[in-house]
Amino acid sequence: MHGGLAQASAPPAPSSCRPANHIAHIAQDTSSSGHSHYRVTLTAARGYAACTLAGSPVDVRFSEHGVPSGVAPGQYGPQHTPVTFGTGHPVHFDIQVPDQHRGRAADEATFTLSAPGGVIPGESSASGHLRVVKGTVIGPVRAGA
Repeated sequence: MHGGLAQASAPPAPSSCRPANHIAHIAQDTSSSGHSHYRVTLTAARGYAACTLAGSPVDVRFSEHGVPSGVAPGQYGPQHTPVTFGTGHPVHFDIQVPDQHRGRAADEATFTLSAPGGVIPGESSASGHLRVVKGTVIGPVRAGA
């Protein structure tokens, strides 16, 4: 207290990890031997608090014009490495697709983000064009765009 008046502190900013507080885009990335790769980049809007993510998103579903692809991806890579996400700290994860046949076209991926203590409530979505097939896997969230 200063001069007998209590100063009110501002309420904490909402978390960048909540689905309504970030945007996500899918873009083709560099291919590797036998696989196509797509990068999903998440960017938080200004004014939202940083948060910590870890591991690959879960409950990932792909669709084209709202029609589900039927491809249920797996995960790969370390699932417990913490990554800070927030304004000025974008993150990304990889969608790795085996190069076999044509695959199914998709223009959206929906997913649930993971944190060190469990999942973040709510469903995030990313838009962009990709092709998926059985054997598609999702990598862990990493720092950077």
